[in-house]
Amino acid sequence: MTKEISVGKVVQLLESWVPKKLAADWDNVGLQIGSLSHPVKQILVTLDVTEEVVDEAIEIGANLIISHHPLLFKSLKQINYQSPIGKLIQKIIKHDLTVYAAHTNLDVVIGGVNDLLASKLKLENTKILVPEIEEPFYKLFVYVPETHLDVVDQAITKIGVGQLGDYKDCSFRLKGTGTFTPLDNANPYIGSENKRSFVDEIKLEYLLPSHLRNQAIDAIKKAHPYEEPVFDIIKLENDGIIYGLGRIGTLKTEKTLRQLSTELKEIFQLEGLRVTGSLDRIVKKVAVLGGSGEKYYHHAKRLGADVYITGDVSFHFAQDALAQGLSIIDPGHHIEVIMVEAVSEYLREQLDSAIKVNESKISTEPFQFI
Repeated sequence: MTKEISVGKVVQLLESWVPKKLAADWDNVGLQIGSLSHPVKQILVTLDVTEEVVDEAIEIGANLIISHHPLLFKSLKQINYQSPIGKLIQKIIKHDLTVYAAHTNLDVVIGGVNDLLASKLKLENTKILVPEIEEPFYKLFVYVPETHLDVVDQAITKIGVGQLGDYKDCSFRLKGTGTFTPLDNANPYIGSENKRSFVDEIKLEYLLPSHLRNQAIDAIKKAHPYEEPVFDIIKLENDGIIYGLGRIGTLKTEKTLRQLSTELKEIFQLEGLRVTGSLDRIVKKVAVLGGSGEKYYHHAKRLGADVYITGDVSFHFAQDALAQGLSIIDPGHHIEVIMVEAVSEYLREQLDSAIKVNESKISTEPFQFI
């Protein structure tokens, strides 16, 4: 019989990549409707939660919807079943669905929306456009008998501990001898009560991001054979992990603004987009920010971008940027749909086929070009 997996477990796995604490203070991420204790049948990943998406979830038998944009973004003073949002909430509750959102935390995290966009554009030497949060590092030390070295190491590195830049599974190992004397009430894995034991052990060291601290402790306790595993966690003074909005990088070869715009349409399958500046202008350095990023165009200009790609740009912002020599490409807000595939693939890997993860086939783009 297959063991049931709760919504809470799925959320825990997702938040090991996109912690809620990385979200902007104005954002409403996390559980929107439903219960963390409910068992998950299937998962549907989507950019937005619309009535068509909810119908899709019901049709395929998915009872957990994971979206990028929060369904409940503004405060509700009433739930009127005659209003569009009230009708949608009623349907979600009636069919016992759970809705969860990962928004600005998915925007800023490494490998999130903005890294995905930069990767699609094949930008090189990318950096964060708008740094916002620095997460401190810790050093994790754990002492393991040689017989369980691989089991404990795999449990720790599986959750992402020991990643240094573009390298994962990084550790340092030092052989030594562990000593202990089990007392009367102890239930030792090795040794006898009131007799001192000497055990060949390995001291393992890992770089530990702060958001994985509790998960690392849980992993050690579950995988370690000892009744009381010994480990130490020490805060480091090293520079931490920087998270932020947008990315800036360079194209492998320079091209005209027209060529870049045409490629954007092909990459994201767009019917149209908006561009400012001469289409014959040569561009090399590109800034990109998913969603509505007009207020950050100063960052793109200051870092030397030739063109800034973001959505929902208003008239006067576009004029101001152009006056400062920065071209704008506005492909629309909907290009953030790139997150659907990435989140789905991440969950499939983490869940190891225990639950089917579906990518929504419903387009939530409200605009069409005529």
